[in-house]
Amino acid sequence: MNTVTSTTTATSRAMESGEGILRLAPTWVPRVYLQPGRRLKLDPRDLYAYGAHRGGIDERWFASTTPAMNENRTPDEGLSYVVNGEERFTLKEAVEAEGPRLVGKAIWEKYHRWPVYSKFFDNSGPIMHHLHQSDEQARLVGREGKPEGYYFPPQLNFNLGNFPHTYFGLEPGTSRDEIRSSLGRWDKGDNGILDHSKAYRLEPGTGWLVPPCVLHAPGSLLTYEPQWGSDVLAMFQSMVEGRPVPRSLLTQDVPQQYHGDLDYLASLVDWEANTDPDFKKHHYLEPISVQDSKSEGYVDRWVVYGRVKGEQKFSARELTVMPGARCTIRDAGAYGLIVTQGHGRIGVHDVDCPTLIRFGQMTQDELFVSHYAATSGVTFENFSKTDPLVTLRYFGPDVHQEMPEVGDHRRS
Repeated sequence: MNTVTSTTTATSRAMESGEGILRLAPTWVPRVYLQPGRRLKLDPRDLYAYGAHRGGIDERWFASTTPAMNENRTPDEGLSYVVNGEERFTLKEAVEAEGPRLVGKAIWEKYHRWPVYSKFFDNSGPIMHHLHQSDEQARLVGREGKPEGYYFPPQLNFNLGNFPHTYFGLEPGTSRDEIRSSLGRWDKGDNGILDHSKAYRLEPGTGWLVPPCVLHAPGSLLTYEPQWGSDVLAMFQSMVEGRPVPRSLLTQDVPQQYHGDLDYLASLVDWEANTDPDFKKHHYLEPISVQDSKSEGYVDRWVVYGRVKGEQKFSARELTVMPGARCTIRDAGAYGLIVTQGHGRIGVHDVDCPTLIRFGQMTQDELFVSHYAATSGVTFENFSKTDPLVTLRYFGPDVHQEMPEVGDHRRS
């Protein structure tokens, strides 16, 4: 397979042959501080393909133009690759070459990039209690803030892992001094940050919307996570499952002069949002059908939705096409797509959900659907006589004129 020299020409060829839909190769990302949950369908022999010193592969990124900010990372870590015949180039390069056609005029003119991405993260146990900085906080280190959404796809959660609960926020009444004190005990074992939080049991087929500056310690369900295109974070928990967490993960995206400033570090927390007594009411999601279409052989559902600080940052839908059925879906903007069950055809591309994937192997389960193709309409066809064809697709900012708000599932 050849890496191309003229991305503009190669992108034009791929857009033409794919009728506005690009096929993407799997993008694997390791995390040195976590343990893989082994549900990504990556061959167990390849979990440490980057080397044991880099940690196990516990994430697969989708339609990503955002680099993973790991230490000792490869130059293209986190970036998705377009594959068209023998040609191979990054989605980032494709967007730079064909921005308005690929991501839409509005997104291109405002951001000049594809500003979001999604991933599966898959860990055997919980992640440390942490937050993602706001735009204002992240700007101090030349980065962007990060809100994110969660959906727990049933097809990949046949095993719930060791701790299917997530700690969110802080208990009402928690003081800044208590959090400051926990951060000050970093090198004395467990700093007790979870003593000030509350855990919620996770259920496959549900989700959450998590704004910046909200503490969360994700549990062990495999999670589909649409989010803003930034890999910024601050870990607040000093030990997880008996393993010490390097303090550098607390300060890696904090200006150097504040690394030892406990008051500043505690101020990263949005106090009102974290101590909200109705936290679940304001952040918990259940799927909402776009329309009543089951009699037509398909069901399209919102699975990640709602606004962050009044802004539509990203969203996601799950489309299920019944055995032998087909449908044409017109969307308001470009999207990244992953197949979670079944096989069939999307546009001119055959798709298939793999059983086992070797590191470096090409698959037929991931696509990027351009703004041009999405707004024209894409046909989904299920070739199976027995199994549904299920896909997840995530969208960029300000795409939908109508979208549910958090809590709307209670009225549907």
